[in-house]
Amino acid sequence: MTTQYKELAGQISAKLKNLRQEIPDTMQAFNQMAAATHTEGALSKKAKELMAMAIGVAARCQGCLAFHAQACVKLGVTRAEFQEMLQVAIYMGGGPSLMTAAEALAAYEEFGGELAV
Repeated sequence: MTTQYKELAGQISAKLKNLRQEIPDTMQAFNQMAAATHTEGALSKKAKELMAMAIGVAARCQGCLAFHAQACVKLGVTRAEFQEMLQVAIYMGGGPSLMTAAEALAAYEEFGGELAV
């Protein structure tokens, strides 16, 4: 694995800044949807973030891995919770998701998630 997820998140953030200027209505609508989705409700913010990461793994989205790993760490997701989410993502996405799950764990660790000893 050669992806540096902090660097990737920074690169994507810079491109998103351009998109906010070039397609402001779309970006504002997306940001509103994200904010509405990530509120506390019947599901906690943490549960929703784990779901987002699982979908990112199943979809094999590298940018998703970077942003959602960072969010998982900020929300206090434990390694055990992260690994159980990876189990579901692998189950739902098969072999390709298994490969992406290993990358997701690397992203989680890079952002300061509980490190393997």
